[in-house]
Amino acid sequence: VTRVAAVQMTSGPRVPANLDEAERQIAAAAAAGAQLIVLPENFALMPLTDAERMAAAERDGQGPIQDFLSAQARRHRVWLVGGTIPIVAPAANKIRAACLLFNERGERVARYDKIHLFDVQLENGEKYHESNNFEPGDAVVVVDTPGGKLGLAVCYDLRFPELFRRLLDQGAELVAVPAAFTAHTGKAHWEVLVRARAIENLSYVIASAQDGRHANGRETHGDSMIVSPWGDVLARLAHGTGYVMAECDRARLQSVRKSLPSIQHRRLLA
Repeated sequence: VTRVAAVQMTSGPRVPANLDEAERQIAAAAAAGAQLIVLPENFALMPLTDAERMAAAERDGQGPIQDFLSAQARRHRVWLVGGTIPIVAPAANKIRAACLLFNERGERVARYDKIHLFDVQLENGEKYHESNNFEPGDAVVVVDTPGGKLGLAVCYDLRFPELFRRLLDQGAELVAVPAAFTAHTGKAHWEVLVRARAIENLSYVIASAQDGRHANGRETHGDSMIVSPWGDVLARLAHGTGYVMAECDRARLQSVRKSLPSIQHRRLLA
């Protein structure tokens, strides 16, 4: 049994202030017994402008945000999913939304770059064009952890079940989903998508969200939650900053997969 926590934040444009808040939540969750902690997307920076994001982008393997994540994992002896941070991309003037995983010794053991970019014009007038600044990743990432095989996905990825099938095919038993869902789309789809991905793949889903109104005017949905392979919401935080924690039981997961073997019943394989 592994105790996992999903941290919820209302990040702003100042990296040091965001790291201070993340540190508080990591320390609290670790003190409460969490062994795996997931931070939300954009935890270190919700910039006022695209230029601010570019300026904060780090080179792979070096920079204050990456150093912070390593130090926190080591200090608290936890596995830490570092939400997403901006990492310099191979393409000129582009960055990657990189989700970094650190083990309890502070060693980086995985990097997942967000594959699906949020290019939408919503009915309420909100517009997002992540591909203007971001380059998509192309690698599916599943890592062995003490709590089971952990898959990584980010926010908009939730709408693409084929990614989660790829994670499943690589053995995923838990999936961490750092997110910053908009209030508009989150109200309609967030819980349904998180629970559907858990049910379809008979996996635990640890969904860590941004919440509230940010300095750049964006409003995010919150509702961080941990969902069981049966689709039960084990813990959730509707609004505000903080964390939620639940137990991921590998024996329970194996029992559910055995009693309802839908994974073995797949007929249309990619």
